[in-house]
Amino acid sequence: MPTPLRIIFCGTPAFAVPSLIALASRPEFKVEGVVTQPDRPSGRGQSLAKSPVKVAAEERGIPVFQPTKIKTPEGLAYIENAKPDVVVIIAYGQIISTQLLAIPRLGWVNVHGSLLPQYRGAAPIHWAVANGETETGLTTMQVEAGLDTGPMLLKYNTSIGADETSLELYERLAQAAAPLIVETLTGLAAGVLAPTPQDNAHATLAPMMKKEDGRIDWSRTSTEIYNRMRGFQPWPGAFTSFRGTQCSLWGKPSFDDVATTGAPGTISLRDREIFVACGGGTSLHVEFVQREGRKRISAREFSNGERITTGESFGG
Repeated sequence: MPTPLRIIFCGTPAFAVPSLIALASRPEFKVEGVVTQPDRPSGRGQSLAKSPVKVAAEERGIPVFQPTKIKTPEGLAYIENAKPDVVVIIAYGQIISTQLLAIPRLGWVNVHGSLLPQYRGAAPIHWAVANGETETGLTTMQVEAGLDTGPMLLKYNTSIGADETSLELYERLAQAAAPLIVETLTGLAAGVLAPTPQDNAHATLAPMMKKEDGRIDWSRTSTEIYNRMRGFQPWPGAFTSFRGTQCSLWGKPSFDDVATTGAPGTISLRDREIFVACGGGTSLHVEFVQREGRKRISAREFSNGERITTGESFGG
Protein backbone atom coordinates (compact mmCIF):
# COMPACT_ATOMS: atom_id res chain seq x y z
CA MET A 1 0.00 0.00 0.00
CA PRO A 2 1.35 3.49 -0.88
CA THR A 3 2.53 5.72 1.95
CA PRO A 4 -0.40 7.86 3.15
CA LEU A 5 -0.35 11.56 2.30
CA ARG A 6 0.78 13.45 5.41
CA ILE A 7 -1.65 16.28 6.19
CA ILE A 8 -1.78 19.15 8.64
CA PHE A 9 -5.34 20.47 8.85
CA CYS A 10 -6.03 24.13 9.72
CA GLY A 11 -9.61 25.09 10.49
CA THR A 12 -11.87 26.49 13.18
CA PRO A 13 -15.67 26.58 12.67
CA ALA A 14 -18.24 23.89 11.98
CA PHE A 15 -17.87 24.49 8.23
CA ALA A 16 -14.47 22.75 8.29
CA VAL A 17 -15.52 19.71 10.35
CA PRO A 18 -16.97 17.44 7.61
CA SER A 19 -13.75 17.84 5.60
CA LEU A 20 -11.58 16.97 8.61
CA ILE A 21 -13.68 13.89 9.34
CA ALA A 22 -13.49 12.77 5.69
CA LEU A 23 -9.70 13.10 5.55
CA ALA A 24 -9.17 11.44 8.93
CA SER A 25 -11.29 8.44 7.96
CA ARG A 26 -9.50 7.48 4.75
CA PRO A 27 -6.42 5.20 4.67
CA GLU A 28 -4.71 7.12 1.85
CA PHE A 29 -4.43 10.16 4.11
CA LYS A 30 -2.89 10.68 7.55
CA VAL A 31 -3.88 13.80 9.44
CA GLU A 32 -0.79 14.34 11.58
CA GLY A 33 -2.15 17.34 13.45
CA VAL A 34 -4.83 20.00 13.57
CA VAL A 35 -4.21 23.73 13.91
CA THR A 36 -7.15 25.75 15.19
CA GLN A 37 -7.86 29.05 16.92
CA PRO A 38 -7.36 29.29 20.71
CA ASP A 39 -10.31 28.49 22.97
CA ARG A 40 -12.54 31.57 23.33
CA PRO A 41 -14.81 32.84 26.12
CA SER A 42 -18.41 31.95 25.34
CA GLY A 43 -21.87 32.31 26.86
CA ARG A 44 -23.02 34.22 29.90
CA GLY A 45 -20.39 32.66 32.11
CA GLN A 46 -17.66 33.42 29.56
CA SER A 47 -16.13 29.98 30.10
CA LEU A 48 -13.58 28.92 27.49
CA ALA A 49 -15.11 27.04 24.56
CA LYS A 50 -13.30 24.76 22.14
CA SER A 51 -13.69 25.32 18.41
CA PRO A 52 -15.80 22.73 16.54
CA VAL A 53 -12.66 21.59 14.71
CA LYS A 54 -10.82 21.04 18.00
CA VAL A 55 -13.71 18.96 19.33
CA ALA A 56 -13.72 16.80 16.19
CA ALA A 57 -9.94 16.36 16.33
CA GLU A 58 -9.92 15.33 19.99
CA GLU A 59 -12.70 12.82 19.37
CA ARG A 60 -10.42 11.17 16.79
CA GLY A 61 -7.23 11.35 18.81
CA ILE A 62 -5.57 13.88 16.51
CA PRO A 63 -3.06 16.22 18.22
CA VAL A 64 -4.19 19.87 18.33
CA PHE A 65 -2.01 22.99 18.12
CA GLN A 66 -3.57 26.37 19.01
CA PRO A 67 -1.17 29.24 18.45
CA THR A 68 -2.36 32.78 19.06
CA LYS A 69 -0.71 33.60 15.74
CA ILE A 70 0.51 30.92 13.36
CA LYS A 71 2.93 33.27 11.59
CA THR A 72 5.30 33.28 14.59
CA PRO A 73 8.54 31.31 15.08
CA GLU A 74 6.50 28.81 17.13
CA GLY A 75 4.03 28.30 14.28
CA LEU A 76 6.79 28.04 11.70
CA ALA A 77 8.61 25.44 13.80
CA TYR A 78 5.41 23.41 14.20
CA ILE A 79 4.79 23.15 10.45
CA GLU A 80 8.46 22.48 9.70
CA ASN A 81 8.70 19.72 12.30
CA ALA A 82 5.46 18.08 11.10
CA LYS A 83 6.92 17.72 7.57
CA PRO A 84 3.49 17.59 5.90
CA ASP A 85 3.06 16.75 2.23
CA VAL A 86 0.20 19.25 2.17
CA VAL A 87 -1.58 21.63 4.53
CA VAL A 88 -5.35 21.83 4.17
CA ILE A 89 -6.80 25.14 5.37
CA ILE A 90 -10.55 25.71 5.64
CA ALA A 91 -11.97 28.76 7.43
CA TYR A 92 -9.02 28.88 9.81
CA GLY A 93 -9.21 32.62 10.43
CA GLN A 94 -5.56 33.73 10.21
CA ILE A 95 -3.24 35.02 7.48
CA ILE A 96 -0.54 32.58 6.36
CA SER A 97 2.99 33.92 5.78
CA THR A 98 5.03 33.17 2.67
CA GLN A 99 7.51 31.26 4.85
CA LEU A 100 4.77 28.88 5.93
CA LEU A 101 3.38 28.54 2.41
CA ALA A 102 6.75 27.29 1.13
CA ILE A 103 7.06 24.31 3.51
CA PRO A 104 4.80 21.47 2.21
CA ARG A 105 5.75 19.96 -1.16
CA LEU A 106 2.13 20.13 -2.41
CA GLY A 107 1.54 23.54 -0.87
CA TRP A 108 -1.45 24.74 1.12
CA VAL A 109 -4.89 23.83 -0.25
CA ASN A 110 -7.99 25.82 0.65
CA VAL A 111 -11.70 25.15 0.18
CA HIS A 112 -13.38 28.50 -0.47
CA GLY A 113 -17.15 28.96 -0.21
CA SER A 114 -17.74 30.45 -3.66
CA LEU A 115 -17.08 29.97 -7.35
CA LEU A 116 -13.86 31.93 -7.54
CA PRO A 117 -12.94 34.55 -8.57
CA GLN A 118 -16.38 35.66 -7.37
CA TYR A 119 -16.79 36.50 -3.68
CA ARG A 120 -13.21 36.51 -2.49
CA GLY A 121 -13.03 37.29 1.21
CA ALA A 122 -14.29 36.35 4.64
CA ALA A 123 -18.05 35.91 4.05
CA PRO A 124 -18.70 34.49 0.56
CA ILE A 125 -21.76 32.42 1.50
CA HIS A 126 -23.53 35.26 3.30
CA TRP A 127 -22.90 37.81 0.56
CA ALA A 128 -23.96 35.45 -2.24
CA VAL A 129 -27.36 35.01 -0.56
CA ALA A 130 -27.64 38.68 0.43
CA ASN A 131 -26.96 39.76 -3.15
CA GLY A 132 -29.66 37.48 -4.54
CA GLU A 133 -27.38 35.05 -6.37
CA THR A 134 -29.13 31.94 -7.68
CA GLU A 135 -25.97 29.84 -8.05
CA THR A 136 -22.83 29.42 -6.02
CA GLY A 137 -20.49 26.64 -4.99
CA LEU A 138 -17.05 25.75 -3.73
CA THR A 139 -13.55 26.11 -5.14
CA THR A 140 -10.43 24.29 -4.05
CA MET A 141 -7.35 26.39 -4.62
CA GLN A 142 -3.65 26.59 -3.91
CA VAL A 143 -3.06 29.27 -1.31
CA GLU A 144 -0.75 32.17 -2.11
CA ALA A 145 -0.02 35.49 -0.45
CA GLY A 146 -3.03 37.36 -1.92
CA LEU A 147 -6.59 37.24 -0.59
CA ASP A 148 -8.14 34.14 -2.19
CA THR A 149 -6.21 34.80 -5.40
CA GLY A 150 -4.42 31.46 -5.80
CA PRO A 151 -4.76 29.07 -8.74
CA MET A 152 -7.95 26.99 -8.76
CA LEU A 153 -8.05 23.19 -8.66
CA LEU A 154 -11.63 21.87 -8.59
CA LYS A 155 -15.11 23.38 -8.37
CA TYR A 156 -18.50 22.30 -7.09
CA ASN A 157 -21.63 24.09 -8.35
CA THR A 158 -25.03 24.30 -6.68
CA SER A 159 -28.21 26.37 -6.93
CA ILE A 160 -29.34 28.66 -4.12
CA GLY A 161 -32.97 28.14 -3.18
CA ALA A 162 -35.28 31.14 -3.45
CA ASP A 163 -35.98 31.01 0.29
CA GLU A 164 -32.69 29.45 1.43
CA THR A 165 -30.84 31.25 4.20
CA SER A 166 -27.09 31.58 4.49
CA LEU A 167 -27.20 29.19 7.46
CA GLU A 168 -28.88 26.50 5.36
CA LEU A 169 -26.50 27.04 2.46
CA TYR A 170 -23.52 27.03 4.84
CA GLU A 171 -24.50 23.59 6.11
CA ARG A 172 -25.00 22.21 2.59
CA LEU A 173 -21.67 23.52 1.36
CA ALA A 174 -19.87 22.23 4.44
CA GLN A 175 -21.04 18.72 3.57
CA ALA A 176 -20.15 19.15 -0.11
CA ALA A 177 -16.65 20.33 0.79
CA ALA A 178 -15.68 16.92 2.20
CA PRO A 179 -15.75 14.88 -1.03
CA LEU A 180 -14.33 17.85 -2.94
CA ILE A 181 -11.20 18.10 -0.77
CA VAL A 182 -10.74 14.32 -0.94
CA GLU A 183 -10.92 14.44 -4.74
CA THR A 184 -8.58 17.42 -4.83
CA LEU A 185 -5.89 15.86 -2.66
CA THR A 186 -6.15 12.56 -4.52
CA GLY A 187 -5.60 14.39 -7.81
CA LEU A 188 -2.72 16.44 -6.44
CA ALA A 189 -0.97 13.39 -5.04
CA ALA A 190 -1.33 11.61 -8.38
CA GLY A 191 -0.07 14.65 -10.28
CA VAL A 192 -3.17 14.81 -12.49
CA LEU A 193 -4.58 18.19 -11.42
CA ALA A 194 -3.59 21.23 -13.44
CA PRO A 195 -4.10 24.48 -11.46
CA THR A 196 -6.02 27.17 -13.33
CA PRO A 197 -5.21 30.86 -12.75
CA GLN A 198 -8.07 33.08 -11.67
CA ASP A 199 -9.30 35.83 -13.96
CA ASN A 200 -8.81 38.89 -11.76
CA ALA A 201 -10.94 41.01 -14.10
CA HIS A 202 -14.03 39.09 -12.91
CA ALA A 203 -13.19 39.13 -9.20
CA THR A 204 -15.74 40.33 -6.66
CA LEU A 205 -15.35 40.74 -2.90
CA ALA A 206 -17.16 39.31 0.11
CA PRO A 207 -15.81 41.34 3.04
CA MET A 208 -16.29 40.54 6.69
CA MET A 209 -19.78 41.60 7.70
CA LYS A 210 -20.39 44.64 9.89
CA LYS A 211 -23.28 45.33 12.23
CA GLU A 212 -24.45 48.18 10.00
CA ASP A 213 -24.84 45.82 7.03
CA GLY A 214 -27.99 44.54 8.72
CA ARG A 215 -29.74 47.92 8.84
CA ILE A 216 -32.71 47.81 6.47
CA ASP A 217 -32.65 50.38 3.68
CA TRP A 218 -36.32 50.73 2.81
CA SER A 219 -35.46 52.36 -0.52
CA ARG A 220 -34.37 48.91 -1.72
CA THR A 221 -37.02 46.68 -3.28
CA SER A 222 -38.73 44.15 -1.04
CA THR A 223 -36.91 41.32 -2.83
CA GLU A 224 -33.54 42.96 -2.18
CA ILE A 225 -34.44 43.43 1.49
CA TYR A 226 -35.60 39.81 1.73
CA ASN A 227 -32.35 38.58 0.19
CA ARG A 228 -30.39 40.47 2.82
CA MET A 229 -32.63 39.04 5.55
CA ARG A 230 -31.77 35.55 4.26
CA GLY A 231 -28.09 36.35 3.85
CA PHE A 232 -27.33 38.04 7.14
CA GLN A 233 -28.17 35.06 9.35
CA PRO A 234 -27.47 34.57 12.18
CA TRP A 235 -25.65 37.93 12.36
CA PRO A 236 -26.13 40.85 11.93
CA GLY A 237 -29.70 39.99 10.94
CA ALA A 238 -32.03 42.63 9.50
CA PHE A 239 -33.02 45.50 11.76
CA THR A 240 -34.62 48.92 11.67
CA SER A 241 -35.88 51.53 14.12
CA PHE A 242 -39.43 52.01 15.35
CA ARG A 243 -40.55 54.76 17.71
CA GLY A 244 -36.95 55.42 18.62
CA THR A 245 -35.87 51.86 19.45
CA GLN A 246 -34.23 49.15 17.37
CA CYS A 247 -36.09 46.05 16.27
CA SER A 248 -35.19 43.06 14.12
CA LEU A 249 -37.61 41.99 11.40
CA TRP A 250 -38.35 38.81 9.47
CA GLY A 251 -40.66 38.80 6.48
CA LYS A 252 -41.17 38.17 2.77
CA PRO A 253 -42.00 40.24 -0.30
CA SER A 254 -45.70 40.87 -0.80
CA PHE A 255 -46.84 40.53 -4.38
CA ASP A 256 -50.26 42.15 -4.09
CA ASP A 257 -51.19 45.83 -3.96
CA VAL A 258 -50.75 46.30 -0.21
CA ALA A 259 -48.46 49.11 0.95
CA THR A 260 -47.15 50.03 -2.48
CA THR A 261 -47.85 53.72 -1.86
CA GLY A 262 -46.23 56.10 0.57
CA ALA A 263 -42.58 56.76 1.29
CA PRO A 264 -40.32 53.74 1.80
CA GLY A 265 -40.71 52.47 5.37
CA THR A 266 -44.38 53.47 5.63
CA ILE A 267 -46.55 50.88 7.39
CA SER A 268 -49.94 49.69 6.17
CA LEU A 269 -52.14 47.30 8.14
CA ARG A 270 -54.53 44.69 6.83
CA ASP A 271 -56.28 42.54 9.43
CA ARG A 272 -53.54 43.73 11.83
CA GLU A 273 -50.87 42.24 9.56
CA ILE A 274 -47.95 44.58 8.82
CA PHE A 275 -46.95 45.57 5.29
CA VAL A 276 -44.16 48.06 4.64
CA ALA A 277 -43.64 50.19 1.54
CA CYS A 278 -40.28 49.54 -0.12
CA GLY A 279 -38.46 50.91 -3.13
CA GLY A 280 -39.74 50.44 -6.65
CA GLY A 281 -43.38 50.33 -5.62
CA THR A 282 -42.91 47.04 -3.76
CA SER A 283 -43.90 46.00 -0.26
CA LEU A 284 -42.66 43.66 2.46
CA HIS A 285 -45.00 41.49 4.53
CA VAL A 286 -43.50 41.46 8.03
CA GLU A 287 -43.95 38.11 9.76
CA PHE A 288 -41.96 38.43 13.01
CA VAL A 289 -40.59 41.30 15.08
CA GLN A 290 -38.11 41.40 17.94
CA ARG A 291 -37.71 44.62 19.89
CA GLU A 292 -34.24 45.12 21.35
CA GLY A 293 -33.96 43.19 24.63
CA ARG A 294 -37.22 41.31 24.12
CA LYS A 295 -38.30 37.97 22.66
CA ARG A 296 -39.37 37.46 19.06
CA ILE A 297 -43.14 37.68 18.48
CA SER A 298 -45.44 37.53 15.48
CA ALA A 299 -46.04 40.73 13.56
CA ARG A 300 -49.73 40.53 14.47
CA GLU A 301 -48.85 40.39 18.18
CA PHE A 302 -46.53 43.34 17.66
CA SER A 303 -49.12 45.46 15.86
CA ASN A 304 -51.74 44.74 18.50
CA GLY A 305 -49.41 45.25 21.46
CA GLU A 306 -47.98 48.51 20.15
CA ARG A 307 -51.34 49.73 18.78
CA ILE A 308 -49.72 50.50 15.43
CA THR A 309 -51.68 52.57 12.95
CA THR A 310 -51.45 52.78 9.18
CA GLY A 311 -49.13 55.60 8.17
CA GLU A 312 -46.50 55.06 10.87
CA SER A 313 -43.02 54.23 9.65
CA PHE A 314 -40.06 51.98 10.24
CA GLY A 315 -36.63 53.48 9.96
CA GLY A 316 -37.49 56.97 11.14
